[in-house]
Amino acid sequence: MSLRPLTSPWFHGPAGHEKIWLGCALLWCFVMSLMMPYWHFRGKQNSTGEAYTVAPVAYLARAEAFVKSNRVGTWKNQASNNPLLTELPLVEPAPGGDAYLVARMWQWYPALRLHVGETYRLHLSSLDLQHGFSLQPLNMNFQVIPGYDHVLTITPTSRGEFTIVCNEFCGMGHHLMSGKIFVE
Repeated sequence: MSLRPLTSPWFHGPAGHEKIWLGCALLWCFVMSLMMPYWHFRGKQNSTGEAYTVAPVAYLARAEAFVKSNRVGTWKNQASNNPLLTELPLVEPAPGGDAYLVARMWQWYPALRLHVGETYRLHLSSLDLQHGFSLQPLNMNFQVIPGYDHVLTITPTSRGEFTIVCNEFCGMGHHLMSGKIFVE
């Protein structure tokens, strides 16, 4: 119920500058709709990886088997002040092989050593809740969700030390959740 009755006709079509603004908005929507698939295929902005459902316990078992068979050392995480999270296994997968990263409160497990120009299948999953995979300084971002194994095919193109941070708030230790990928 309104405070006063509507006058007839109550709707008036756009006129003057309203038509120009509506035309600009519709044109911009059309341009952006065309740009999304363009940037997906030509801009290499989005992952065209695979995703599978997986039980977190089964994924952890695969990741532990990967660590056991490919461990080459230990990485000391200086960002963490928790003694349980400071030393992580440093793992080097075979070129062309699978590499597993586990997200869990408040840790990326394990640290990886990769080689420039080699292609790897990087598996990402979470054991507990939603985390964000952000590879810095490349600004590569993905959502890591429990129950899903996200597989990204990556080929490192430059040497260096790359930090993995969680960009999805995951609790009190969120600011300590970091990992490493070393590319040689």
